[in-house]
Amino acid sequence: MAIVYKARDIVLNRYVAVKVLRDEFTTDEEFIKRFETEAQSAARLTHANIVSIYDVGVDNGIYYIVMELIQGKTLKEIIVEEQGPLPWKWSVNVAIQIAQALEIAHRNNIIHRDIKPHNIIITEDGVAKVTDFGIAKAV
Repeated sequence: MAIVYKARDIVLNRYVAVKVLRDEFTTDEEFIKRFETEAQSAARLTHANIVSIYDVGVDNGIYYIVMELIQGKTLKEIIVEEQGPLPWKWSVNVAIQIAQALEIAHRNNIIHRDIKPHNIIITEDGVAKVTDFGIAKAV
């Protein structure tokens, strides 16, 4: 439902990720609501294992979320590359990090509802980051 770009924040002189709602969805109230829900849900959360949100908005009909740029791979990419079982200690470590992120979300009354390997980014340092709160639900 969106395209993610790498951009440079000229004020803070750092690279960020900018998620932009695809043109075909900018007139669909359902997609706009999901996009805004993601922005609002994720922006309320601060944790080392959750992708940080820096800004959200709409400009000339373009809906966007500016977030932390993560250098790494999705868990899905790692699983496909390995083509076999991952080391159990590594897997347990990643699972604990994901659980810690979800605990913070749940404490803030946010249910992610779409945890899957595509939505987990593993940094070059081995830190798991939960992303894509697009269908999250506030309870």
